[in-house]
Amino acid sequence: MQRILAPALAAMALMTSSLPAVADSQPAASTVQAPDKSGRLAINGINYYYEVRGKGEPLLLLHGGLGSGDMFAPLLPTLTKQRRVVLVDLQGHGRTELGTRKFSLEAMGDDMNGLLQKLGYQQIDVLGYSMGGGVGFRLAVQHPQRVRRLVLVSAGYASDGFYPEILAQQGQVNAEAFQYMKDTPMYKGYVAVAPKPDDFPRLLDTIGDFMKQGYDYEADVAKLKMPVMLVFGDSDMYRPEHVIKFYQLLGGGLKDAGWMREHLSQNRLAILPNHTHYDIFLAPELVSTTLPFLNGDTKASAWQ
Repeated sequence: MQRILAPALAAMALMTSSLPAVADSQPAASTVQAPDKSGRLAINGINYYYEVRGKGEPLLLLHGGLGSGDMFAPLLPTLTKQRRVVLVDLQGHGRTELGTRKFSLEAMGDDMNGLLQKLGYQQIDVLGYSMGGGVGFRLAVQHPQRVRRLVLVSAGYASDGFYPEILAQQGQVNAEAFQYMKDTPMYKGYVAVAPKPDDFPRLLDTIGDFMKQGYDYEADVAKLKMPVMLVFGDSDMYRPEHVIKFYQLLGGGLKDAGWMREHLSQNRLAILPNHTHYDIFLAPELVSTTLPFLNGDTKASAWQ
């Protein structure tokens, strides 16, 4: 699944330099109200920071690599009108300490199950972006009883889904990147909230080692029995054929749905136009596309 945190120095620079322009069109983070509840929970040796806000059915949001739950701030005013949102800073990110444990999507999937259990959520919807999509995938595979509906945003199922140049860039991520990132919003956001700001170079080494590992979770896709929505940008870092195969592995796109939707898969695929891996998590369309699915709106055929 997702080994993607930031594709490498060039991609990091592109992402951090372009975000302010994208964010200018979004609601300011300062308009997001303080959480109803926040704190830290020790799960499997990692002291996870979490926030809970809003009312309605619970929704776990899992951020992308080298970010934090704050990445979703522009979307929270809309989401929290309908959902009780649980935000978690993943291992080594945001307000959650890196610790000494190696990165593992499988381990973080187990961690999220433990965290949700301690918070009292027997079942929850999950939306994960990029690395957070990988964690959400593993949570749903390893603890399917915990996940009601799953949305994976810009997250593939195997490393061969990336364009070759992305794999090459991922192989370059290490502590040496630190000197190029000191003036970026990504680094400044990290040091503003991290329990140990000096851990940033070690974080780069940790995630660099993590991304050098190949992976293929194709066999696990069939274990996702809950409804799943895949969301990608039309200019994403994944090859289009990988995206389509992922949807087909979920049982979608194999035949015509039929006039009465009798062959319609329970799963969905959304391609958001004019979006890349680096801005899709800020897209207002992300909320309007995913909320109906998360709310169980199947939009019955007009012929019925």
